[in-house]
Amino acid sequence: MKILVINPGSTSTKIAVYEDSKCSWKYGINHPAQEINTFLRVSDQSEYRIKYILELLEEKGSSLDSFAGIVGRGGMLNPLVGGTYLVDENLVKILQNPPGGEHASNLGGIIAYYLGQKTKVPVYIVDPVSVDEMEPVARLSGLPELPRLSQSHALNMKAVARKVANRLGKAYDEVNLIVAHLGGGISVTPHRRGKMIDVNNANNEGPYSVERCGTLPSAQLVKLCYSGKYTEQEMRAKILKEGGLFAYLGTKDAQEVERRMKNGDSYASLILEGLCYQVAKEIGAMATVLLGGVDQIVLTGGLAHSEFITQEITRRVSFIAPVIVIPGEEEMEALALGALRVLNGEEEALTYNS
Repeated sequence: MKILVINPGSTSTKIAVYEDSKCSWKYGINHPAQEINTFLRVSDQSEYRIKYILELLEEKGSSLDSFAGIVGRGGMLNPLVGGTYLVDENLVKILQNPPGGEHASNLGGIIAYYLGQKTKVPVYIVDPVSVDEMEPVARLSGLPELPRLSQSHALNMKAVARKVANRLGKAYDEVNLIVAHLGGGISVTPHRRGKMIDVNNANNEGPYSVERCGTLPSAQLVKLCYSGKYTEQEMRAKILKEGGLFAYLGTKDAQEVERRMKNGDSYASLILEGLCYQVAKEIGAMATVLLGGVDQIVLTGGLAHSEFITQEITRRVSFIAPVIVIPGEEEMEALALGALRVLNGEEEALTYNS
């Protein structure tokens, strides 16, 4: 089974070719910002990016006719259950006018579909950011106008959860896990029998990260918003791009923070410990969602490469369940494996219904 994987970023397009579960090659195409900025909408970039993909495939000697399937990163869709979705004409139209807003990930399904049309092979997306398997009680926030929303690093977290279940000698739908994705944003979610039944939306709540604020004191936040110091756009930037480690220490580089710690910077030590403290608190909260029946706690994402961070979190939560660390974010592999499960008949492809 030869699978073409497409993962668009804001100024890059990552391409990989998998043969069954093994990567044959992968490559990142970089797009100059001045070229990307000439397009009014994200979906307008599809032909521009397809041209580069076809050139790369020709250079690598990979013919479109050789693929059993093509898979792209999922976009900003309406809430949907996790799984592998067949990309059809209806889904492409929705990705071109995405309900969740403009984002480079919307291009994954669009580009994959047009390439698939050339050879009539099936095309898929897998576990997009809008995966929503939350229970009704988890949606309550305290204000009816502000329901809690499910947006997370679902692609990586579900892929890692399946790996851990396999290591335990069980299927994904036979285990209870808490998975913490530690990256630019931090998502912590309880997986009960194959479903992510709750999650902190990393844009709105949960632990602070290298650049996001996470949960903030609401009354103080309202006062700051109406202080006249900031516009709405500036407040959004402050919360999503200028919070967390950056707000306290002026850097988004966790390795730099650790270097400061080792050089005796006690304030840097306190702030990084605070990040770990808040992640551990969120894991503890999610343990209550699973009624304490947790088979394993999983730490993943870029920050999970840090021994200090993983050890500090583990120190606080290992009483709940054993902790396993699977660092990094293997999006390309997760996409390929999602398509492969359908091509091998292990799962049925889902159809998106808006």
